[in-house]
Amino acid sequence: MNIRQISLLAIALFFVQISQAGAESPKTEIHGAAILDHACGKVAVKHMGLVHAGKIEEASKLGTQKMQDQWKAMPAKDRAMMAEMMKEMSKTGEQLAADIKAGGNLVIEGNKATLTIKQERKDANGTASETLTQSYEIEGAVCRISR
Repeated sequence: MNIRQISLLAIALFFVQISQAGAESPKTEIHGAAILDHACGKVAVKHMGLVHAGKIEEASKLGTQKMQDQWKAMPAKDRAMMAEMMKEMSKTGEQLAADIKAGGNLVIEGNKATLTIKQERKDANGTASETLTQSYEIEGAVCRISR
């Protein structure tokens, strides 16, 4: 190779690296009821329904392997306390689905997704807002709950 060919090759490689550096996974947003058709929306509703029914062990299987391992590694006493607290704070799957329809936003970037549900409630005491956020990892067609 002569100097000119080496220079052209170096320039070409430079431009390839620059174009790949900015080539992140496209960001996709899904709003409202359409979230319930996505794998992450389905797993969110299923997980909440299982937690509300007290089926925490079954619900934990909807998480990533890392989350499942962390759950199993907890002392039984801690798992029982967490399970009770999760159940008390949970909604039915139907309630969560309605909340998703009303104020859900699912953002997908590569193999990661985040579901955010914003709600605003008005009563005699004023207005209260609540935001629920859950992260997911997508493995092919499967969506798993993550931290």
